[in-house]
Amino acid sequence: MVAIVGCGPAGISAALYTLRASVETTIIGTRQTALALAEKIENYYGFAEPVSGKELFDNGLRQAERLGCKVVEEEVVSISSCGKQFKIITSSSNGEVEADAVILATGKQRAKVDIKGVLEFEGRGVSYCAICDAFFFRGKSVVVVGDGAYAVAEAGELLNVGCDVTILTNGSESEVIKSSGIKFITKKIEIITGRERVERVVFEGGKEFETAGIFVATGVASSTDLARKLGVLIEGDRILVNENGEANLLGIFAAGDCVNKLCQVSLAVASGTIAGLSAIKYVRALRD
Repeated sequence: MVAIVGCGPAGISAALYTLRASVETTIIGTRQTALALAEKIENYYGFAEPVSGKELFDNGLRQAERLGCKVVEEEVVSISSCGKQFKIITSSSNGEVEADAVILATGKQRAKVDIKGVLEFEGRGVSYCAICDAFFFRGKSVVVVGDGAYAVAEAGELLNVGCDVTILTNGSESEVIKSSGIKFITKKIEIITGRERVERVVFEGGKEFETAGIFVATGVASSTDLARKLGVLIEGDRILVNENGEANLLGIFAAGDCVNKLCQVSLAVASGTIAGLSAIKYVRALRD
C-alpha cells in the first residue's frame, strides 16, 4: 500500500498513477492547500478560461476517488519507520495508517500572519504567491506583508508586471526592507477590510491605506518536519530527492512544492507523476 501525505496537485497526480497500476492507495491531508485557496489559475495547460483553485482541487480529488482512492481528511502529525513499513499517525485520537511506501506531497507551509481579515479575504485579494497571481493585479496598487528577503522577492515579481508596490513590515524595523529600494510602511496593521474583495489596510491609530491586493510573504514555515524526523535529507525548505523522486530513505518519495524550487501547479503535477511511478516500482519489488 502507498500512503500519500498531501492532497494537492502533486499528491493527486501520484495517486492517479498508483491507482491505475492497481496499487492500494490512501491520501491523507486537509483541504487547506495552496491550490484550494488560489482565486484564479490561467497558466495551466488545457483550460481556455481561468479556473479557480478550488475547482481544480475538487476535480482532482474526485478523480482520485473515482479510481478507488481512500481519502483521510486529517492532518499527519508523525511518520515512523517500522521495519519495511511506515506508520503514519494523524490528528484524530485513533488515526493510524500503515504503508509500504510514503509519498510526501505536503507542499510548503505558508506562514500565516496574525492580522484580522487575512483569513476572510484569502482568494479575494489576499494571496500567498506573487509569481502565481501577480498577473491579475498588473497596473494596480498592492502591498506585500513581510519584513525579510522573501517579501522583497515577492515585491520584485509584482513590480515586474507593473504593480505599484508597498511593503508593510507590520511594525518591524527591517534593514533588509530599508535597503531594498522599495516603498515601505512600518506601522502595525490592525485589520484588512473591504466588501467583496480587499479594499484597504487599516493601521493602528486609524490611518488607512487603499490597496487592490495583499501578498503575504512573512517567510515560509518549514513543511519538512516530517521528513526531518524520519532522517530524510533536506536543504532549506526543500526535501532532497533524486530524478526519480526518491529520498535517501528507502520507501520514502517526495513531490510538489516541498521539492520544487518554483511553486507551480504544472511542476507539482510533473513531480507527482514521477514519484507515483517510482513508488509503483518499489512496491511491486517488495512483492517479488
